[in-house]
Amino acid sequence: MANATKKIRFKTKLLRPKSPKDAAWTFLVLPKTASAKLPTRSMVTVDGTLEGEAFQATLEPDGEGSHWLKVDKALREAAGVVAGDTVALEIAPVEVEPEPKVPADLRKALAANPEAKATWDDITPVARRDWIHWIISGKKAETRARRIDTACDKLASGMRRACCFDRSGMYSRGNMGAPAAAE
Repeated sequence: MANATKKIRFKTKLLRPKSPKDAAWTFLVLPKTASAKLPTRSMVTVDGTLEGEAFQATLEPDGEGSHWLKVDKALREAAGVVAGDTVALEIAPVEVEPEPKVPADLRKALAANPEAKATWDDITPVARRDWIHWIISGKKAETRARRIDTACDKLASGMRRACCFDRSGMYSRGNMGAPAAAE
């Protein structure tokens, strides 16, 4: 992966989400030329700077072949920028993918299923992140609970990847994509 350590530099506009109206966070969409330099169209964790302020974050696919980044209030304030500003970024994919934060309900279900937990412990952080993303992308509580049960069953049977999961967001736009920007 020769591109993995090269720094990608670009400028883009910092946007405010349309919903919720009182959001404390902002976001930006990577230019397609910058996104094309990343090793994958799916989620990818990067180390970077926003106007010189260091951060580590997982870029999400925007469903259009590029990526977007949620910029929280703390990073925005540290960088001294506001929604509407054009900001300079420098990013590079991380050398080692960090462990994802496992939601409490999934952690509890895995603890109750030793076979599923054994497979979970043996898969990569990227595979664990995909399972988590598939589970939490359900809009209803019943969907999330059903997906946790399904994930545990599949993991217990040795399945290592979330089946039929569109990691790029290009084929299942309802589950992934950049937020709509406020006017």
